[in-house]
Amino acid sequence: MCLWSSDTPDNPVDFPYPVETLLPQSRRMVLLDRVLEAGESHIVTELVVREDGLFSVDRSVPAWVGLEYMAQTVAAFSGYQRRRRGEGIELGFLLGTRYYQCSVGGFPCGARLTVRAEKIIEAANDMSVFDCAIEADGIRATSKLNLLMPQDSKKFLAGKGI
Repeated sequence: MCLWSSDTPDNPVDFPYPVETLLPQSRRMVLLDRVLEAGESHIVTELVVREDGLFSVDRSVPAWVGLEYMAQTVAAFSGYQRRRRGEGIELGFLLGTRYYQCSVGGFPCGARLTVRAEKIIEAANDMSVFDCAIEADGIRATSKLNLLMPQDSKKFLAGKGI
């Protein structure tokens, strides 16, 4: 079920929350531009690869940064769900990835990327698995992300002595 989506790609409606309010990252580390769609188990975000971005080198961003695009998309999903429940934004932890494949060695600056994340497993121990994809003209990257998304990240980290 889709809880929110833009009207059409040509006539987007602003998402109820700016993407930076859904993420624990701040300023330059926020790599996403906006949320296009969100539902009970999925989210779609968008970004334009910026030449002045944190990871830009020689008019492109290395393909491995796609994992961060995916992780931030999952974080935006978590932030959106938490905001809907009236809760604050919490840290999540990327534990690992499986099968990261990318059709390019780097994302060219100026490329408009669409990132989709769909929750495929959610366990009682705050562990989740998301199936993720990045798409643009001539670009496709996919991976499964394993995450820990505790309800209270400060309490979780305190219990680990961090």
